Amino acid sequence: MLELPAIIGHRGAAAFAPENTLEGFALAARLGCAMVEFDTRLTADGVPIVFHDDHLDRTTALTGPVAACPLAQLRRHAPQVPILAEVLDLCRSLGLAVNIEIKPDRGAEAATAGAALRVARDLWDRPVLVSSFAPRALAVAAEQCPSWPRGLLVGRVTAGTAARALTLGCEIVAAEHSRLTAERITILKKHDLRVLAYTVNRTGRADHLLQRGVSALFSDRPDLLAGKSAAMS
Repeated sequence: MLELPAIIGHRGAAAFAPENTLEGFALAARLGCAMVEFDTRLTADGVPIVFHDDHLDRTTALTGPVAACPLAQLRRHAPQVPILAEVLDLCRSLGLAVNIEIKPDRGAEAATAGAALRVARDLWDRPVLVSSFAPRALAVAAEQCPSWPRGLLVGRVTAGTAARALTLGCEIVAAEHSRLTAERITILKKHDLRVLAYTVNRTGRADHLLQRGVSALFSDRPDLLAGKSAAMS
């Protein structure tokens, strides 16, 4: 069973460094973070990069869809955007565990998951937590990396969330923290699902969720609970 710290660095250390960058992941490690989460999607030529949005506008000088931009153009005009292989190499050298979120465009779920997992299998010799909002991406993960833990991402927990997660072979459900009530946490745990919450940046809220039985929290502040860690149970 994968052991997770209480706090997982969300997109690295997004409160202190540009999100999903090598700089951010290195800073997360310096802040004492044991695990980081990041998003992966494909360039126009099918290379898995670490990038959250489906468009380039918010965090780069480029505009338009990521899926329409070839890697060479990205390298020229947005060199801070790393490819997945670079991030995995860095995290391995820093001793960071990783959570790869598969972030596909509609219709590219299988292609995105397949490409990302091929890279991860080649570079990583430990279990990787693979998560996604996209059921098809999780199904591909089950096919290609059956021993790696999987997490279903949801905006909120509904009556059917536990069944969906179990059908996909997931052992984790990660939900938006403000919608995680004590009742919903209890329901998921009764199905032997471990509960993660995103994105938690206040110490009081973090303590409250951990006391309620949430196993780990995604935070833009990897130092949020400095010195606190908890194995998932």
